[in-house]
Amino acid sequence: MSVPLEEHPLLRCLASVDEALDDASELDPAFLPTRDKARALRAVDRELARLEGLRLRLLAASGDVAVDMGARSAGVWLAGESRTGAANGVRAQRLAEALGRWPEVGRALCAGAINLPQATVILTALDELPSDLGAETTAKACAQLLADAGHFAPHQLRLLGRRVLEVVAPDVAEGREEQLLLAEEQRGRRETRLAFHPRGDGVTDVVARVPDRVADRLRAYLDAFTAPRRRHRVASGDLDRLALPGRRGLAFCTLLEHLPTDGLPTHGGTPTSVVVMLDWESLRRGVGVAELSTGGRTSAAEVRRLACTAGVLPAVLGGAGEVLDLGRTRRLFSPAQRKAMAVRDRHCRAEGCDIPAAWCEAHHAADPWSKGGRTDLADGALLCAFHHQRAHDPRWDARRLPTGEVRYRRRT
Repeated sequence: MSVPLEEHPLLRCLASVDEALDDASELDPAFLPTRDKARALRAVDRELARLEGLRLRLLAASGDVAVDMGARSAGVWLAGESRTGAANGVRAQRLAEALGRWPEVGRALCAGAINLPQATVILTALDELPSDLGAETTAKACAQLLADAGHFAPHQLRLLGRRVLEVVAPDVAEGREEQLLLAEEQRGRRETRLAFHPRGDGVTDVVARVPDRVADRLRAYLDAFTAPRRRHRVASGDLDRLALPGRRGLAFCTLLEHLPTDGLPTHGGTPTSVVVMLDWESLRRGVGVAELSTGGRTSAAEVRRLACTAGVLPAVLGGAGEVLDLGRTRRLFSPAQRKAMAVRDRHCRAEGCDIPAAWCEAHHAADPWSKGGRTDLADGALLCAFHHQRAHDPRWDARRLPTGEVRYRRRT
């Protein structure tokens, strides 16, 4: 990178850096003594931070570049030129603008006193300070965090930044902490997600985003299962051979197997449960395939194991004195009848619908109870919520077919 002397001093500086790096690229660091390698590593790290600071200062002053190049910002334009991705350009531009609001942080970065990850954390903490703080208090907060950066890594600085007011303005710290906690709790509720991604090979990825307090509680539960004195409770092999994420994954499976269902909400009128449909001989021998009311399938050997620990519901109709045909003595189908329908119907009985039985509701398919229908197993059918609503919609005609399916046609 050769630059004429009449160019701006900044360009001459960058040209000299480029030439020096050309010279250094020919040197083999393997022959440096250990102490000199340590010095070189620290020096490179410091110079990288200073160059990052210079780059951000340039981005903050390069709005005209964005205009001339037709880009959203100088950061986005530069990301395109360097092929680092627009998202990186957006982040860099935001940091550059934040350094404009907090020039002390920019000076520390350009001097190599802090690194870019530390600067990012400090800028975030300063931007989150209450807007009604006085200039003197905000200046103290900035100075405190820059001093802390000499001793702490970014993740520790993040915690210190959250509580910096306890040091520089203890009289307003408690109220600010409450505001932050309320905001985080609201964000936690707003951003909570859980998704299931079946991989098609017997494994499903469960991706969740939950509030910190929920994650902490779950971690405590799982770590209790994986504690050395309690590992015998986890349904798996040798846990010591697994990394921590693997141990926690198996502990999560065991937690669900031991989760009491009596406190869970009802689903379709029955307590939340999974019915396993398997003939007794297969269950006894531990060989074969079982079908679940959720629409899935599992091996008979797994059912046999779960039957010892997880309270699997056997598909035995009329067992334990349960009455399956109740006639006109009650309007709603009993839990035993709903389980029996799950075994018989397997899924929603609306023609062409395959919603699993676990998601369905019991319906008087022969004749409505209000018109003399009987609450008998033979007269009931499982319908998903959509088709159950349609069954009670006067705009639709429902007819039960000889196969047991329910066919819907719009009334003319």
